[in-house]
Amino acid sequence: MTERARIWLNGELVDPDRAVVSVFDHGVLVGDGVFETVKAADGAPFALTRHLRRLARSAAGLGLPEPDQDALAHGVLEVLAAAPKWPLARVRITYTSGPGPLGSARGDAGPTASIIVGPQDPFPATADVTVVPWPRNERGALAGLKTTSYAENALALAYAKERGGGEAIFGNTAGNLCEGTGSNIFVVLGGRLVTPPPASGCLAGVTRALTLEWCGGEEEDVALDDLYRAEEAFLTSTTRDVQPIRAVDGAVLPAAPGPVTAKAMEAFAARSAELMDP
Repeated sequence: MTERARIWLNGELVDPDRAVVSVFDHGVLVGDGVFETVKAADGAPFALTRHLRRLARSAAGLGLPEPDQDALAHGVLEVLAAAPKWPLARVRITYTSGPGPLGSARGDAGPTASIIVGPQDPFPATADVTVVPWPRNERGALAGLKTTSYAENALALAYAKERGGGEAIFGNTAGNLCEGTGSNIFVVLGGRLVTPPPASGCLAGVTRALTLEWCGGEEEDVALDDLYRAEEAFLTSTTRDVQPIRAVDGAVLPAAPGPVTAKAMEAFAARSAELMDP
């Protein structure tokens, strides 16, 4: 990052060189924390309320103290006001259980909260995706929570990139389609727009929810093999909005974007331009 923004750490706006977290923090030691990524356009955060509500749900799912959503919202605005005027930026809100002992048992020092902002490059017009051989456990303790335990995602994304993919796609233990490493997936089958339900083990993405509200579609289990037979498919995420999928494991889909995807892209762009905190 050529221009460094100030960082919000436990309620204080500090220079990057002073933004220090203990090596005993359990977010570092064991990945015991949750986070959110928020898109900001020209210094204004998008869907901040929804992101903070999901952060609180993830924290509750881990048994962490409830985060102060009002303080975090104020922190996001402070960080953006002090940042360079990037046309597109990503804000990272991280909330961990705080310093603790060496091992899985938590300490009693209290949570650590930080907010960081940096520039965000636009995503390519289309995505090639790679299906990875490791299934999501839809019945696991972390299913549906946005935690800092992201090593599985890092490994999967590296696997995809080694094979020419820009995103990795997971199935689940039932053999159904689940999600990407940092995205949800929608497919068009028989002219119907469908996306895996939360019971599949996927994260209930903010952009996913808005796409369902604004663009239509249904939540439904989709066999992983059906991804290769899709007429159209697209990814949704905070920083990519709606991104058409061009190819799956090198097999090119009939259209990217197809008519259903194009309509979803247009609807999402129009509604998100009208409502910054839908």
